[in-house]
Amino acid sequence: MAEEPTFNQLFRLAKKSAVHLEMRDGYMQSDPEYLAWQQGVRDRSRYLDLESSPWLTTMREITSRGVSVRRARIVSEPVSDYIRFEHHVTDGNVAAGESVRWLPRRRASDLALPGNDFWLFDDSLVLFLHFAGDGELSPEGDEERTTDPGVVRLCSTAFESVWERAIPHEDYQVS
Repeated sequence: MAEEPTFNQLFRLAKKSAVHLEMRDGYMQSDPEYLAWQQGVRDRSRYLDLESSPWLTTMREITSRGVSVRRARIVSEPVSDYIRFEHHVTDGNVAAGESVRWLPRRRASDLALPGNDFWLFDDSLVLFLHFAGDGELSPEGDEERTTDPGVVRLCSTAFESVWERAIPHEDYQVS
């Protein structure tokens, strides 16, 4: 049996799209970049450096070959400190070719959403991400993959519903 592609390989294998729905108000708060941001370091984050960030390099690579990468974030308002940090470093994602939108949680109440954040690749593979209550990756396994057509449809519909309502990054102001 062939090994499953790694998370990074999934992006390189994408032919047309990769979409990501984030629904938490905090992630990986042990991240040194977040901790530095909390201490006032705002201009030296690797998340803003197109030359040295592996993530941004991958995004530039795949978007330059025509793969659409869209990220939607559902956030509580007023936003958490972590969301303020994410908003600050999202300029790097956008510069690398991602399209990013923000949806205030109060505008998502009538949407059917899956229970976990996910990536959807080429409308055919869902990769659910699992986090612990503190926002760190789950020690019981941080991802789950499926090609089940019903789950793919749920995630695609949920993402597009959020995307339609969400505010483009350049227009969203954190409170």
